[in-house]
Amino acid sequence: MVLNPPPHQHEQFILKSALYSRLLVLSLTIAWRILASPYDSSAPLNLPCLTANHTHTHTLPQSQTLLLPKFAFALENGVVWDSVYFVRIAQCGGYEYEQTYAFLPLLPISISFLSRFLSPIFAPFVGHRAVLAFSGYLICNVAFVFAALYLYRLSMIILKDPEIAFRATILFCFNPASIFYSSIYSESLYALLSFAGLYYFVRGGNNLASLFFALSGCARSNGVLNAGYLCFQTMHRAYNAMFQQKRTALALGTVIAGALRSVFVFAPFVAFQAYGYYNMCKGRLPDELRPWCKARVPLLYNYIQSHYWGVGFLKYFQLKQLPNFLLASPILSVALCSVVYYAKSRPENFFSLGFRTSIEEKSSGVVFLSDDFRSKKAGNVDKSSVKAKENSNLTKRKKVTEGAVGEVNMVEPATRPGYFSACVLPFVLHLAFMAATVFFVMHVQVATRFLSSSPPVYWFSSYIMAHPTKYRRWGYVIWAYSAAYIFLGSLLFSNFYPFT
Repeated sequence: MVLNPPPHQHEQFILKSALYSRLLVLSLTIAWRILASPYDSSAPLNLPCLTANHTHTHTLPQSQTLLLPKFAFALENGVVWDSVYFVRIAQCGGYEYEQTYAFLPLLPISISFLSRFLSPIFAPFVGHRAVLAFSGYLICNVAFVFAALYLYRLSMIILKDPEIAFRATILFCFNPASIFYSSIYSESLYALLSFAGLYYFVRGGNNLASLFFALSGCARSNGVLNAGYLCFQTMHRAYNAMFQQKRTALALGTVIAGALRSVFVFAPFVAFQAYGYYNMCKGRLPDELRPWCKARVPLLYNYIQSHYWGVGFLKYFQLKQLPNFLLASPILSVALCSVVYYAKSRPENFFSLGFRTSIEEKSSGVVFLSDDFRSKKAGNVDKSSVKAKENSNLTKRKKVTEGAVGEVNMVEPATRPGYFSACVLPFVLHLAFMAATVFFVMHVQVATRFLSSSPPVYWFSSYIMAHPTKYRRWGYVIWAYSAAYIFLGSLLFSNFYPFT
């Protein structure tokens, strides 16, 4: 169902697919804006900033108001939903209202930075806000292209199967939440930073991975959950050092290093909460303080989510929200099947959190044991033997999928390639936590974009698409679901109608 070029051309094909998918979504967005009437026509409104020192001189002069009016209007008309907040923060150079602190600073900072170079050239023709909007579009769409590339490289390391990795990445290029990756939303930046962090993480570059994870926490709040990968690895490395190698000092050093990296990942988000506390609480009289300022742990983000958007455990379980649950049901179903299928296929690995995985499989894994231990286990293994093992895994996967359905469970756990490998476990656990959070705590309709940056969603979908018998029809269903949501999302979202 997906064109499959030779493996050496995969990255080039993925870059083209990512670009074409963004052009498709942007074209659909423009077409729907022309053909349909927006529910809310206030998108082009541009009220003055509350702080006088952020008034911009690159406004539209009267003598040039007709020079590029349609282009400027099209750009500003695309600033809808959360895009309004991101552009406003970048335009005014800070957070003006309490609820705007729900939008983390990385995207507004990036927009502001890029617009400083573009404004002197384009602002006299289209206005400063249009330049900000263009900067946001450029950043988000370019970030998406590189996110696709990093997802493919990550998938190749984890799955060791070019076909599955390639198909999974193409699925990401045309994922159901595509409209958000081509709009001024933080999804693209978050996906890029998360995938890049995971890529360097599985390659053993924990310090660089921690940096990318920390930056992902500056883009979206759930970026701090990427610290879970570091904690998972630290847990297994410390266990191995303590009970397998009998080296207490190494175990202690492993725990300390893992804890420091995890703190580093949380630091930007915590610093942003402190920044909000300083701006909203410090220097105010007691009767002027907001309720969250008086809390023992004054978390601005949690208060905003609860007070302004009604986010909380089971708060969204209302009969009137049934359409939103239906809207989110496809992605939640894929996520649930991804977790359950892995758990049923690798029950000992899943329910023991990987501790009952064989030492041989751990030593070949990229997220369990220390680099020193892996290098000792690898010993004299050269590149040709590694390549031979990958080819062997690919052959085994093909034999499994070409046989009867019942033959899938006949493959020994230690030899299961692709989605069944032990290395997939922390990704599945991360997806399970994310899916449970969005279902029980958050506005459930955001599940489509909230889970769209989780690799197992695409790995599992790609795996079942490769099955020629039982699951083949589900491949068509997944592609139909993605196509429908791309068209529906570009219609509704771009015209200020609610969509996830």
